[in-house]
Amino acid sequence: MTGSTVTDRNLLSPQNLRDPYPLYQELRKDDPVHFVEPMQSWFITRHDDVMAGFRDPRLSASRAQLFEYQIQGLDPAIAQEFLQTIRHQMFMKDGPEHVRLRRQTLTGFSNQRLDEMRGTVHRIMRELLDEVYPQGHMDLLKDIAFPMPALALAEMINVPLADRARFKRWSEHMAAFSAPAVGSNPVELATNANQAMVEMKQLLLPIIEERRRAPGTDSLSLMLQAEAEGRMTPEELVANICLIMFAGHTTTTDQLCNGVYALLTHPDQLQKLKADMGLMKSAVEEMLRYDTAVPSITRVAAEDFEWHGKQLRKGQLVFLVMASANRDPSAFPDPDRFDITRDSTKQKNVSFGFGAHHCMGAGLSRRELEIGVTQLLERMPGLRLDETRPLVPKCHSVTFRGFDSLPLRW
Repeated sequence: MTGSTVTDRNLLSPQNLRDPYPLYQELRKDDPVHFVEPMQSWFITRHDDVMAGFRDPRLSASRAQLFEYQIQGLDPAIAQEFLQTIRHQMFMKDGPEHVRLRRQTLTGFSNQRLDEMRGTVHRIMRELLDEVYPQGHMDLLKDIAFPMPALALAEMINVPLADRARFKRWSEHMAAFSAPAVGSNPVELATNANQAMVEMKQLLLPIIEERRRAPGTDSLSLMLQAEAEGRMTPEELVANICLIMFAGHTTTTDQLCNGVYALLTHPDQLQKLKADMGLMKSAVEEMLRYDTAVPSITRVAAEDFEWHGKQLRKGQLVFLVMASANRDPSAFPDPDRFDITRDSTKQKNVSFGFGAHHCMGAGLSRRELEIGVTQLLERMPGLRLDETRPLVPKCHSVTFRGFDSLPLRW
């Protein structure tokens, strides 16, 4: 995932999916509102434009058509439950409807609740590290990065222990449909994602009813208390818990792998962090900026309008490329340098979005990354890439970026 030479402007080519940063640099300079013909979509790459895009009411978050397009020409029933559910999710809403859903969900994500989760994340990390430490090697993705956020979210909502392993399969299927790899089978992706949504709702609905009868202090109980005031329907509640479980899991998994890889491939920064663990917060911000797990997020043009001389048409997809914004030299000096001492208070990364749709799980994800990287380095001071086993980058779409395998040893 390091620098290369741009040979074409096809964002979906294997080279540009593997290392998009040289192309982002070229587009920021020459074509900041770039149309990708095969996708019939616009890509916005400059920092100021991405920020403006998040605020622009002409760009709508109501984008179920993205998934409808993927099953075009197929039987709509294969994704009926999935599509019906995501239409109730806050990240598909604009204006007052988005505010209403977000306000209630926030009751389960207060700073107090997130701080209470620190002990839980510490314990989960210790238990996972205890399992792999005697081996002297592990796959960071499989052994740590994938189970840790899933277990933390399940405990935050208080899902029964026996059911928590199922979230792995559900998350994989929904991520694959949300960001299909080039050449993947749309029928298979849609069918698996739909079944995952069906099973997740089957699990959650009885838990919700039980929590109504006997509320606790978990995040779901706090959200239900707000529901009693009439702010969210049961269908909306289930849909947004599904969103939390999926989005909060997949992105943190990928970001932990990306961040650890950046550290291990920049030994000067790794040593600097080991010498002063007080730099962990700024190190995590730099990990988020340098190689974000969610390179871009989509919006839909709600009307025809012009942007930098380009004509955007109503209904067209618009990709706000946060990964490019995070490497824009107008916002970040020497942006291609990984520097854990970078002052993030002067200019914050946009890896969690911006404005009304700023990621609600950002606070939890940051805590998980800080605790996860801290425990890895303290428990395994000799942590390094495992040169005997190949790493496998996950770079098959413009929406998710991480690793399918990241072997380490100590």
